[in-house]
Amino acid sequence: MSLTRTLTLLVTSTVLLVALIAAAWSYIESNHELEELFDAELAQSTRIVQGLVRHLADTQSMEQLPKTLSETLELPRTDDLGIDFEGDYDEILPGGTGHKYEKKLAFEVWTREREPLLDTLKADDAEGLIPGYSWAESSGHRWRVFTLQDPATGFWIRTAQREDIREELSQELALGNVLPLLIALPLLLIAASVAIQLGFRPLRRLERPIRHMAPENIHPLDDQQAPKEVAGLVQAVNGLLKRLNQALERERRFSADAAHELRTPLTALRLNLEKACEKDPERFGGIIQSVDRMVHLVEQMLLLSQVDSGNDFVPGYHNLSAILEQSVADVAPLALKKDIDPILEDDTGEALTCCHSALINTLMRSLLANAIQYSPEHTVVTTRLTPSGHGYQITVCDQGPGIPPQEHDRALSRFVRLDQRKGGGAGLGLAIARRIAELHGGQLTLSERSDGQSGLCVSIWLPAGPADRPTRT
Repeated sequence: MSLTRTLTLLVTSTVLLVALIAAAWSYIESNHELEELFDAELAQSTRIVQGLVRHLADTQSMEQLPKTLSETLELPRTDDLGIDFEGDYDEILPGGTGHKYEKKLAFEVWTREREPLLDTLKADDAEGLIPGYSWAESSGHRWRVFTLQDPATGFWIRTAQREDIREELSQELALGNVLPLLIALPLLLIAASVAIQLGFRPLRRLERPIRHMAPENIHPLDDQQAPKEVAGLVQAVNGLLKRLNQALERERRFSADAAHELRTPLTALRLNLEKACEKDPERFGGIIQSVDRMVHLVEQMLLLSQVDSGNDFVPGYHNLSAILEQSVADVAPLALKKDIDPILEDDTGEALTCCHSALINTLMRSLLANAIQYSPEHTVVTTRLTPSGHGYQITVCDQGPGIPPQEHDRALSRFVRLDQRKGGGAGLGLAIARRIAELHGGQLTLSERSDGQSGLCVSIWLPAGPADRPTRT
């Protein structure tokens, strides 16, 4: 579960929900207020017409009044102007003849007896005139109307506006209020997501040293850079790291001390057994082999303790090809006993790399000794050095029983000896080799032979040293 992802999802969902509710609310309220505004304008237009009608009634006779009202308030006909009021115009009609929404307005004037003096709406509800707001149907459209009766003249006056125009204007204006919010919403969500990422940056800075912390270099975290919310957690982790470092140090010190203390009595024991074996070889020969195995185990434990501590690891630039040649020569007597041919194939000629030559030699001798030990007589152990990426690949292949792929990880563990790999070891050889490879920034892997024969291939990748620094030690 990602806290960043969860918090981002919650914040963005909340912002999105609140923004959508606010947009819907703004749209509805804008529509409502605009409807109120249109009704107010409709009433204002009616009162303007009322003033006009009252003035004309005082200055003109009843016979002249309809004509004057028609000339004043009735819009020109489409045929007279040659203009389609329903056409696709922005707002102003061509030639400055007016506005396209003018055709959506209508004015009506009746006498006290409800005789029409002006009727541009031509609605069917003249006999039911009621003061105030109402709706009327005309020419297939619904109209919003405002009706009043002039107390001075007794005339009925009504102004009408088409509903679709009101809705069109309301929606345009309402969307104009909501659209900026909708446009800003994705930017707000992105900003919230970026802000959360930036807010969690101190935690990622705390994570980085833990991720790259090695067992031989455990150090406390910098609690000065930790946010207050996780300061207690950082202190608890520092306490745990301190206890873990102390436990590992006790373990390393115990292994080293035990190995040192065991080396002297084991050497003395072997000398006494050699003297006894001269008198009775059959009785003491097996015991000497057991003592040799114990001595080998002690030496490996000492080597593992030194490698784990990393204190003596001072790398320099060495020729990896020369180290491999020396390692093959070191195990030649062991191979000669079993009539095994150790072959070195070097595809580099001179592989310069930054390493600790003694440790690399120890790594190779351990791998070659294992390969020779578990290979049948009259076989071949092949060591090949090839360039690989920004480093070099060393591959040691034997013709022994091999290790099943599902057991490869377990075979690299300490003090693990598989039934398929019978011998006198203690299960530390591969673990030591892998630790040495990791100490050099490399990697050790196990695989089966690619030619279909039985056996095990151990591959070690080591980073190369810069070609412009040929320092040798």
